[in-house]
Amino acid sequence: MPRVVVDVMLKPEILDPQGQAVANALPRLGVGDVASVRIGRRIEIEFTGEPDLDRAREIADKLLANPVIEDFTVRVEADETADARS
Repeated sequence: MPRVVVDVMLKPEILDPQGQAVANALPRLGVGDVASVRIGRRIEIEFTGEPDLDRAREIADKLLANPVIEDFTVRVEADETADARS
């Protein structure tokens, strides 16, 4: 069953303390070539019928993201189990 994926990220101008903490920890793990890290959320929505991108955008705008400090993208993702069986 196809699902709608909503990715929510802080706007570029908003400080991301969680991402900064990860970026600061990477050199201790031997990773020195990462300039920055941003942390976001992935939300998967499965509709009972066909995926409804307009409805998903409305859900994201009103419930899943804070439009003052966050941006979001909405896309349809194919069912991976169907791909594996093909």
